Amino acid sequence: MLDETAKGVFTIAVTPFLPDGALDLASIDSMVDFYEDKGATGLTILGMMGEAGKLSAEESVEVVTRVTARASVPVVVGVSAPGLAAIGTLAKTAMDKGAAGVMVAPQSGLRSDEQILGYFANVAEVLGDIPWVLQDFPLVTGVEMSASVCLKIFADHPACVMLKHEAWPGLEKISTLRRAEATGARRVSILCGNGAQFLLEEMIRGADGAMTGFAYPEMMADVVRLMQAGAETAARDLFDAYLPLIRYEAQPGLGLAIRKHTLARRGAIAHATARKPAPGLSAETIAELETLIARQEARLATLE
Repeated sequence: MLDETAKGVFTIAVTPFLPDGALDLASIDSMVDFYEDKGATGLTILGMMGEAGKLSAEESVEVVTRVTARASVPVVVGVSAPGLAAIGTLAKTAMDKGAAGVMVAPQSGLRSDEQILGYFANVAEVLGDIPWVLQDFPLVTGVEMSASVCLKIFADHPACVMLKHEAWPGLEKISTLRRAEATGARRVSILCGNGAQFLLEEMIRGADGAMTGFAYPEMMADVVRLMQAGAETAARDLFDAYLPLIRYEAQPGLGLAIRKHTLARRGAIAHATARKPAPGLSAETIAELETLIARQEARLATLE
């Protein structure tokens, strides 16, 4: 079961599709194997970059069933939905299938602190004793959660064991939360998102690792490992080698297609298909990406 001690890299998994848009179950297996081989200490599925909103309820259960059957690391399942009944149903199903916990984002449209706290009180009631992750992603949800609101949620709901932190700017929030814990507030795990763009600084500020996607998950695993071992210079050298690819994959609207193309190129999944509606990659974009990959491989060779 997921708890407050979770650390490392919980890779946000893509959802593989066949060229016709159907689920690619065989690629789910190869993808899980790939992420684990590259150092993932956990997996998070049905997230926003996992195209969860494009799946039917039945397909969501099929993905959960396949991943949990294959994985040897803890699996967190995104269960965010417009209605509490849907959240509760998928959460219970996920746990029955062997998930370690679930993840919930605030419902769009919440504005005041009271609305946010009230919403998550309802979520906590629906989830009961299921361990859950509070997803803080205001760029997508439009909901701004202050550090004080997060601390109140942690204090009121013991089953909330982790913050998936991807606020912009967000480094100060991590520092604020850790300072509060030092003076008696309840400590939860903090794993960070945003495509690992700020992973080094997040670790320095007190994060326990990453919960995000990147086509080279081994970078995240190695950076977290090095930072936890106190080898900051080595971590920075490794991180710097991947920065051009991190930047390129972070393009709004196109990042998932870039990630899937690279994962297919690396053999993690069979096809780079993103379910419609989704943008494709132009020949020019693919050429740029191939250049960046070649240069990144050359930079890595100098670190060996």
